[in-house]
Amino acid sequence: MDFRFYIDPATDQPHIYNHDVEEYEVEDVMRNALEDRPARNNTREALGQTRGGRYLRIIYVRDDYPADSFFIITAIELRDNELRALRRRQRRRR
Repeated sequence: MDFRFYIDPATDQPHIYNHDVEEYEVEDVMRNALEDRPARNNTREALGQTRGGRYLRIIYVRDDYPADSFFIITAIELRDNELRALRRRQRRRR
């Protein structure tokens, strides 16, 4: 899997840094997403847990080239109600 990250023009850094998320955490979730579903404006969202235990929501689009590559727009940590809802959905699937 190849990943490209949206660069925030104000900081010249990946936008995920604004949400205290690192590249390796995005890769963890993208490789082992608990959920991957359509989102707004032709984007997708992946929800999952990092090796460090954090739960993240990643907004991305698939890149056409190379195959199996992704453009990561943003990533945020799931909190409170969102995290409870994810856990509830996962329990129902079992």
